[in-house]
Amino acid sequence: MAISRILIAGLRGGSGKTIVSLGLIASWRKRGMAVSPFKKGPDFIDAGWLALAAGRSCHNLDPFFMPAETIRSSFANHSFQSDLAVIEGNRGLYDGIDVEGTTSTSELAKLLKTPVILVIDCTKSTRTVAAMVMGCIQFDPEVETRGVILNRVAGGRHESILRKSVETYCDIPVLGAIPKLKDEPFPERHMGLVPTQEHAWAADSIDRAAEVAEKHLDLAGLMAVAVQAAPDLPAGSKVSGKCVNSGEPRTFSGPDDPPGPVEWQTNATRPRIGVIRDAAFQFYYPENITALEQAGAEIVILSALADPGLPPLDGLYIGGGFPETQAKGLASNEGFRKDVRHLAEGGLPVYAECGGLMYLGEKLILKDRAYPMAGVLPVVFGFSRRPQGHGYTICEVERENPYFEVGSRIRGHEFHYSKVLSWQGNSEDLAFNMVRGGGIDGKRDGLCYKNTLATYTHIHALGTPAWAKAMVEASRRYQGEKNPTKKP
Repeated sequence: MAISRILIAGLRGGSGKTIVSLGLIASWRKRGMAVSPFKKGPDFIDAGWLALAAGRSCHNLDPFFMPAETIRSSFANHSFQSDLAVIEGNRGLYDGIDVEGTTSTSELAKLLKTPVILVIDCTKSTRTVAAMVMGCIQFDPEVETRGVILNRVAGGRHESILRKSVETYCDIPVLGAIPKLKDEPFPERHMGLVPTQEHAWAADSIDRAAEVAEKHLDLAGLMAVAVQAAPDLPAGSKVSGKCVNSGEPRTFSGPDDPPGPVEWQTNATRPRIGVIRDAAFQFYYPENITALEQAGAEIVILSALADPGLPPLDGLYIGGGFPETQAKGLASNEGFRKDVRHLAEGGLPVYAECGGLMYLGEKLILKDRAYPMAGVLPVVFGFSRRPQGHGYTICEVERENPYFEVGSRIRGHEFHYSKVLSWQGNSEDLAFNMVRGGGIDGKRDGLCYKNTLATYTHIHALGTPAWAKAMVEASRRYQGEKNPTKKP
């Protein structure tokens, strides 16, 4: 399966991978190319920026969530109709959760047989950069490192010695040198970049990244790596379609067929599942929404900030985000909050993650000011300057709940600075035991009330396929209870 592709990696987080990835995608898109963006790891925010640069959804590829064949399938199905694919790595090239690096960017590069470009922060370094590059090359020769981009270069003299050092000792081309930028085009907050929904100049930032790439990167050399150094992917079942750019037919052998349309029973009515998507709640994997649709749901996009209330629904999905930045707007929309509380009390299936969990609580406390939330759950949330949960999670399901079988294990992740200030329940009442991660109280996660389940853990539908089916089935049951004369 022939897919031109490239992976942008670094030696650590903050090395410059994101601006390089955004710049490349935006520059190639301006040249009329269809670029499929991917983000290694669970990150929502970088993925949002990559999607904006590409003008299409960005898909996460995560060896912790997904088995190898699922990753290959997702990559193939979301890139085979593009001119090329750009994957942004996370953290350092070889960093992972274990000594073997099983969840690392390098393992993803090997799995997808993708050439790697290393972005190196050259601050206060010269010849040592060559040593670091050589170490990466020799650490695992199976990783196809095909070029280096120098970042935060101090000037012409600095760049000259860096280039000569890398090319002399490492026998690898330098495909760009980015100077220290006086104006940072991408604002950051405690968990990385500010989400695109909160940044009024998002499009301008993407344009700025494209300018940086066009001025300081060897775009032709990088394209040559993506086209010539990426071998065909292993063959599997047939994937076919047309090239987005040229319209030419393309037939490949890929891991799985792209998902087809859902066939509805003639006597069935699709359950309507609301998804709150606005400046407060924007952390959703595209596959999660797709999985709900493929399981039979009609998706209704909502705003807890702008909509006066809830329309007729059979289920509600509230993802993560930064409700603390929109606390005043969320609190002032009393009609929407009351509808959520009333319907949840009446048994509406609700699934909430992180920011959604916080919205379902009684209130948020910010700088000694209280903002009322939906009040479905008897919890008050506050915030800390230090992360209260940050990384991958493994949950054992130990209590009955609407969406996961008791005894099953869920792999997910948590990123939050919020914490529980008060709660009128018991730890034993929480549905999940945390094998890895902090959850709500350091040991457990998963607040359950009627058909509501709220958790700090984010899940990915490709790693937890049972979730979407369970969510839609719960919504169908609720639909049938509302309209007993209709067949669910």
